[in-house]
Amino acid sequence: MKKIISMANLYLIPITLGESELESVIPATHREIILSISHFIVENVRTARRFLKKVDREIDIDSLHFYELNKHTDKKQLHSYLDPLKQDLHIGIMSEAGCPGVADPGADVVRIAHEKNVKVVPLVGPSSILLAMMGSGMNGQNFAFNGYLPIQKNEKAQQIKLLEKRIYTENQSQLFIEAPYRNLQLLDDLLQNCQPHTKLCIACDLTLETEFIKTQSIEAWKKSKPDIQKRPAIFVLGQ
Repeated sequence: MKKIISMANLYLIPITLGESELESVIPATHREIILSISHFIVENVRTARRFLKKVDREIDIDSLHFYELNKHTDKKQLHSYLDPLKQDLHIGIMSEAGCPGVADPGADVVRIAHEKNVKVVPLVGPSSILLAMMGSGMNGQNFAFNGYLPIQKNEKAQQIKLLEKRIYTENQSQLFIEAPYRNLQLLDDLLQNCQPHTKLCIACDLTLETEFIKTQSIEAWKKSKPDIQKRPAIFVLGQ
């Protein structure tokens, strides 16, 4: 059995998906845990600091330590990010929105923590992927999240047709995302490349006052396209 290097934990801390009220999406019990942590591995320091101020306006932000984890981070640094555990200091991981490690940075650090036999504690919170799946009315027993589709038009069209094929051959719902400023372009590509009877769910601004979730056929979407440009969205194809 591997030696336990610390009695401290690595907490996976979900944050709000946008400017929603903290109390509506984050359990109050998380506050005590978050305030017990002084070292945070974060996707974006500014976003993390703002979230922590939401948790407690009186928090001493300048006394906290932040380590950035994003596409620019040298993975050779990740082992050192867990050094505070050797001093029995808890560490928290936060992405820019939603749950770390799910379509967001965090998984590499969690893997290292398991290798070191550190206790990993995922906290309950909003996940846009699960919320969209729940609200879609499509098969939630078998689904796949595909991240971003190719940018190049021909490659994107091929990928869309492949995902649609899986819907019918594997009865598997297909989820994906796009940069908000390209939402309408993606919607147009879906309308051009999917069969008329295929179902599409568009889930925008999840947990916000402007939340929009609607599922209907490709044929129906062609008659009225929603205003989704520059709004965080999850797309779900199914039957």
